[in-house]
Order: sequence, then C-alpha cells, then structure tokens
Amino acid sequence: TMSSSKSLLVLENFIGGKFVPCSSYIDSYNPSTGDVYCRVPDSGKEEVEAAVRAAKDAFPIWSSKSPLERSQILNKLADLIEHDLEAFAQAESKDQGKTITFARTVDIPRAVHNFRFFASSILHHTTECTEAAAGGCLHFTSRTPVGVAGLISPWNLPLYLLTWKIAPAIACGNTVVAKPSEMTSVTAWMMCKLFEKAGIPHGVVNVVFGTGSKAGEAIVCHPDVPLISFTGSTLTAQRITEKSAPHCKKLSLELGGKNPALIFDDADLNQCIPATVRSSFANQGEICLCTSRIFVQKGIYNEFLKRFVAETKKWKVGNPSDPTVNVGALISKEHLEKVRNYVKKAQAEGAKILCGEGVDSLVLPAGNQKGYFMLPTVITEIKDESCCMQEEIFGPVTCVVAFDTEEEVIERANGVKYGLAATVWSSNVSRVHRVAQRLQSGLVWTNCWLVRDLNLPFGGVKASGVGREGAKDSYEFFTEVKTITIKY
Repeated sequence: TMSSSKSLLVLENFIGGKFVPCSSYIDSYNPSTGDVYCRVPDSGKEEVEAAVRAAKDAFPIWSSKSPLERSQILNKLADLIEHDLEAFAQAESKDQGKTITFARTVDIPRAVHNFRFFASSILHHTTECTEAAAGGCLHFTSRTPVGVAGLISPWNLPLYLLTWKIAPAIACGNTVVAKPSEMTSVTAWMMCKLFEKAGIPHGVVNVVFGTGSKAGEAIVCHPDVPLISFTGSTLTAQRITEKSAPHCKKLSLELGGKNPALIFDDADLNQCIPATVRSSFANQGEICLCTSRIFVQKGIYNEFLKRFVAETKKWKVGNPSDPTVNVGALISKEHLEKVRNYVKKAQAEGAKILCGEGVDSLVLPAGNQKGYFMLPTVITEIKDESCCMQEEIFGPVTCVVAFDTEEEVIERANGVKYGLAATVWSSNVSRVHRVAQRLQSGLVWTNCWLVRDLNLPFGGVKASGVGREGAKDSYEFFTEVKTITIKY
C-alpha cells in the first residue's frame, strides 16, 4: 500500500555533487526483522554514464590540487563522519544486521580512520631516482593519478570497505564512481551528504546504487574507467576480469578466504580460545578474514574442543540494537539458507554438530522472529575434502579437526583454493617463524587475530585475490608511474 511505502527510506544516486532520483528501485530488507525498510536505486548504463562524465569533468581540477590540499579535505570528511558516529553506527547495524556494538567499535571508527590514514600517508611518498654517471643521465620516476576509479564494495563491512577504497583513490588525485552493495547502501548515501561540507568538489566522488549485474557491470565495462577496485566473491571477480580484459584495466581484487587456525599443543589456551571464538563468529562470521578451519594438535584437542564449545555457547544471538548481543542477523534470507545448507551437508556426511544450528534452540525477541538469525555453530569429525572445509561459508560456522605433526598441518592448511589469512597459536618462536613462512597466505597472525597495521600490504594469494592494499600498495595502484630520463 502507498501508506506503508511512504515511511520507507528512499535513497538517491549522488552524481556531480547532487542527489538524483532513479527511474526504478530495489527493495532492501532489515535483516533483523525481515521487513523491507529501504528502497535503493536500480541503476544501470545511463546512471553510470552520467557518473563517469561527472568524474571525468572533475578530474582536471581535483588532480591538480596539491597532496596537502587533498589531505586537508580528507581530514575534514573524517571529522564530519566521526561527529555523526552514532547515527552512522545505528544505520549500519539496522541495514546490515550486525550488532550495534560492532558497528560502533569497528565499522564506523575504521571508516573515519581510513580517511585520516590516507590523508596522512599521501604526504609521505617519495619516488625513486638513479644517477648514471657514465652517460651523464639522471633517471627518476614520477607518479600521477590514473583518472576515474571504479570502486565496488560488498555488504559485510559496508562503510568500512567503501572508504578503504575511496580514501586512497581521491587522496592520489583520482575521481571516483563507486557502487556499494545494493543490500547495504544507507551509510554510503549518508556519507554523500557530508561531501559538500568537507570541501570535496562536485563530481570527485559519485555514488551509483544498484546491483552488480547491472550497475557494477556498467562500471566495469565503461571505456573511460581505467581502474577497478573490487572486494567480494571470487565468482564475481572472474566476471570482472573477463569483462575488463578488452579494455586492459588495472585491477585490484580482494576476494574470499577459507582461513585456517593452526593451534599447537604449546598454545596459551586462555588467550587462544576467546580469540578463536571471535575470529570464527565476529560480525556473524561475515568477514573474509574469519577462521573457518581450526586445526588442533592431538595433545590438546579434547580440552580445546570442550572449552571452545563452552565459550561459543556464551555468545548471545538476538536484536542487533541490544548492546549485550554478540551475534546479529545474517545479511539476507537467501544467505541464511545457504549457510544452513552447509551445516545440513556436513550432517549428511556424518560430521558431528557440537552446538548451534539444529542442535540448540534459538530464542529470539518478539520483534525479531522473522529475522535472519543463526546460532554460532561448531562442526567436528569432518573430512578435509568436505565442501564445509573447502568452500567459503561466510556465516557463523567453523570446523574443528585434529592433527599430529607440524608438517602435516601445513600441508592440510594449504590444501584449499584460497589463501587470504591464517592464524598460528604457539609459544615456540622458531615454530611460529617456520610455519608462517610456509603458509600460502597473504596474512599470517600469530597469537592474535585481525590486528592491522594499515601501512603494510593487505591481500591474498591463489583464489583470494590479485594485488595488495596499504599505504604504499594503494598509492602504487591508484597512480601511474612514469620514468623520466634527463641527460645533462
């Protein structure tokens, strides 16, 4: 009915410094209630064309600003987001299903930090220079912005990952056409309202909302977008690679993971267990860095399992706006179904479900009965070949298996197509170094999880991605290098 649709939030594309209505819209759901709560533009070629034109028009002015001028604008935007931190956190929690606590302490602070970090790092880059005395030549490199950057971000950490792309792109002097996930567009739209106040010229950042297959594809296929940064699934990345190949675009792809934890018998379990529960179930397990294969050395296997399950059962599932809740709702009905199906497959294969889905009963508040909730689930007695041990589940599900030797566990940990992150738990320094060297993984954390220094490279190997992001890496990706030789 008309009356109910009036109360819905209706988003608009942000093109050339203005909010522009769209001819058609997609429904976006509140994952914790199952109700439609927002309408998102269903953009396509036409909207992307307008956004690219605005970005191209803004490029000469923006790219000719000094790094210091751009830095000041990025810092101003960071201050504005931080000023509205609570409103952003509430919106992110409602739109994505994550707990208000996680949005408040992780998502929005990190989005603010992304702008501050690149506002600072852009001031500290130097280029290379060599002097060839014999030929009387000076060789040096110069870096210039690429042009219009196409940025496509996912639904799990919406503002966090969108700003991790926008910040370096504009810090380097590029202009942007960005597309957040159609399932989580609200915080991106809220941020657009702050651009003018931050002093970002019209057309520097354009945001088109819509699906990957329509809006995303239009960005990827546009001949005037020379560079694409994408975070999402390996399947979509394959399509992006194919579609962008005829245009020889620069690609940065941050994809899925099937991340192992290797827990040796000399691990400090008092630290390891709470951290591994967190690395398995934080943000409903919807983080590409989550642990989903836990290898435990035989000597401590039984003790680990008992304590791990006991800790997992303490995690409270419920209304994301309740500050005492640890696990919110999964992103969508379809995604919940997909995650549940993995647990069913494990059961069919004879694996044991120790807690969670199908074993314990989920009690939800009255208003959340139709939400997309699931208990943190621990699976054991499962084979390495099982799809639950090979494929990215991206939900609150983890598998725990035993191992004998260091040699064996390295081989098993490497035995998947992914290679994003790994964690190693041991108090033996030599072992930690040996194992870290041999894991096929873009990141290895030892005796901790998700501790990030944004200066250092982030990214994966194998099916987990192409390219790296970080202070130096993002600068290199978002600029073109030129070698200049001067004979004197």
